Amino acid sequence: MKFYSFLLIFLMALSASSYAQSSNQTAGLNLGFEQLNESGFPKDWFIWGQGYTIRTDTTEKYQGKNSIMIQSRTETQENQFGSPALGIPVTFKGKEVELSGFLKLRNVDNGYAGLLLRIDGEGKTLQFDNMHQKNIHGSSEWTRYTTRLPLPNDACYIYIAAMNTGTGTVWADGLTLKIDGKDINVVIKENAKTYRAANDHTFDNGSGISISQVDKPAVENLALLCKVWGFLKYYHPVIASGEVNWDYALFKVLPSYLSSKTAKERNACLLNLVNLAGDINSKATERNERNKDAKILPDLDWLTNKKELGDTLSNKLIQIRSAKRKMEHYYIGLAEGVGNPIFKNENSYASMTFPDDGFRLLSLYRYWNIINYFFPYKHLIGENWNDVLTGFIPTFLNAKNETEYTLAALQLIARIHDTHANIWGGNKVLEMYKGIRSPAFQARFIEGQLVVTGFYSDTLGIKNQVKTGDIITKINGITTAQLIKKYLPLTPASNYPTQLRDIPRNYLLRTNDSTLLFEISDGSKVSELRLPTIDRRKLNFTIDYIPRADLPAYYLIDNNIGYLFPGKYKNTQLKEIEKLFAGTKGIIIDMRCYPSDFMPFTFGDYIKAKSSPFVKFTTGSIRDPGLFTFGGAISNGGKGKYTGKVVMIVNELSQSNAEYTTMAFQSSPNVTVIGSTTAGADGNVSAITLPGGISSMISGIGVYYPDGTETQRKGVKIDIPMQPTINGIRAGKDELLEKAKEMILSE
Repeated sequence: MKFYSFLLIFLMALSASSYAQSSNQTAGLNLGFEQLNESGFPKDWFIWGQGYTIRTDTTEKYQGKNSIMIQSRTETQENQFGSPALGIPVTFKGKEVELSGFLKLRNVDNGYAGLLLRIDGEGKTLQFDNMHQKNIHGSSEWTRYTTRLPLPNDACYIYIAAMNTGTGTVWADGLTLKIDGKDINVVIKENAKTYRAANDHTFDNGSGISISQVDKPAVENLALLCKVWGFLKYYHPVIASGEVNWDYALFKVLPSYLSSKTAKERNACLLNLVNLAGDINSKATERNERNKDAKILPDLDWLTNKKELGDTLSNKLIQIRSAKRKMEHYYIGLAEGVGNPIFKNENSYASMTFPDDGFRLLSLYRYWNIINYFFPYKHLIGENWNDVLTGFIPTFLNAKNETEYTLAALQLIARIHDTHANIWGGNKVLEMYKGIRSPAFQARFIEGQLVVTGFYSDTLGIKNQVKTGDIITKINGITTAQLIKKYLPLTPASNYPTQLRDIPRNYLLRTNDSTLLFEISDGSKVSELRLPTIDRRKLNFTIDYIPRADLPAYYLIDNNIGYLFPGKYKNTQLKEIEKLFAGTKGIIIDMRCYPSDFMPFTFGDYIKAKSSPFVKFTTGSIRDPGLFTFGGAISNGGKGKYTGKVVMIVNELSQSNAEYTTMAFQSSPNVTVIGSTTAGADGNVSAITLPGGISSMISGIGVYYPDGTETQRKGVKIDIPMQPTINGIRAGKDELLEKAKEMILSE
């Protein structure tokens, strides 16, 4: 079925961010789309996918006042889908989940419609069905569909969605969700576990705090408050039990803290914050065993600074540091079997489009402490994280509107230098800032120049005005060098090549205007062209990642070289590949993509004759926040049937799973890696949500070669560095592919 594997992988990647968006939903599920939020969209629902208009419809409906509509924006859909989705935390036990609902279809073609049911554990998908096997398409009146899945004991989240993967329009209405035949709302109510923290609504409508003074002493005091607040959040056993809403505890002490005149008054306020957390059992202490496998130690030396904190506060914090802590924590968990952090019960305060001073400060405090205690690559940030805090306090507090606040958050996220980290989820404020229109051509940086590399379409005859290989030197009168300097601080990525990957498609080639003015050089002359832009929703950006949709995942080149594009590969194809590639001189694995299936222990075993380690990880700690320790190395291979040469091609598009897969493959002696710096972001992602409905992620575990060599920011090891050239682009050559063929054919 069309792009089923791609869809499953994409939905799995989205799971972490959706967890954050729906984590506060506990009862009264909006399954009939009758409850709407301030923008008129069904309350608690969010959107997966792209290329579709998804909105409430009051005209076409099965029952009640509303249905949800999923309408294709183009006449053809390739590797795209649209889904309104809802996440439900599993706070109950059962054996079976049943999702039912009514769908109406109009001219659905080149794809299918359906209901989606997915059950996740901590960091992984346990069960999944999206009715792709039913091949629901065409036109039909309201029809009821049902899917059932077993409910595993380790289930943490249930996701439901309606889907359209083709052209045309799908409506959904009248959804029901049952656990062992009983309505989900009844089940949730019967099994609800209540926390005092969740029942504190004191500041639901705002903190009421205004901060006008942001001079150096004020900033230093606010930075100290951030550190104490974050330390207590993750180290204090009472906060871990869910007894205190720690967001609101901040607002309870802030007014007196802001009005304190002396260090003694300030520290008295901090003691009040400690007291809000509650008493601890001073006799129950934690013995922290930090062995030789520790990679990063908690940065807690500041607790002993009695000159700054005073004796009483310092001693109290030191006592809390040694308190006995359980593995269960209200705000933090670790994904089972993986170890990346799961940030729980973090209210996104999505209705606060522009949070007030208190909530903006909370946003900074929440993110800074997450990085301080649970980012496995904190040691690679490249600057003192404490200095970043003091630098951003004025930035967050001085934000005048939601755009400035969103950009402040984006700049902060960029400072951790992690390609997984960004503002995700189609943030409307950020999308408008970047622009909703683009020219219909592709461009990327090659040899330090912004070069036209292809076309999304020939809309308005764009191919008659711009040619592949043309160099863009100015946009709207501003040089590309100046534009890079402007947008680097707003471009989160692990390294400079990956920032250059993202800057054109995020900023340079985006606008809200109908045209852009370009200065373009074709190598012989420089000309100025005003080119039209079109609505980005009408452009198929999939070709940025899958440039040849017409080609299969694997084929033979000149009958003696196997070619594999992991972006389309499925493990079910391996036996066919083994037959086709048998007797070839070599295999080219074009990893300039994101693998659509997990390959290290399938295809990796096929090309690797002897088992050997290829990776080891660091994971964080709930009992000792800020500590990261190495686990044992993981091996693959040992079943290899293929003895020929293998050449892998990588570049800045090779990210995360692509980098992990490259590490697995290159541990075989018959594999050579050519290309340029990869994205330098590996490890399972962890979702973060910030006030104002901002969704982000971080790499949640540390990924290293067996000898301890870093991969974060550096990318994978490359045997033969090589990059494309402008002349090669103009000649229509894939120079790296040609080099790979040459290497295989050479004796």
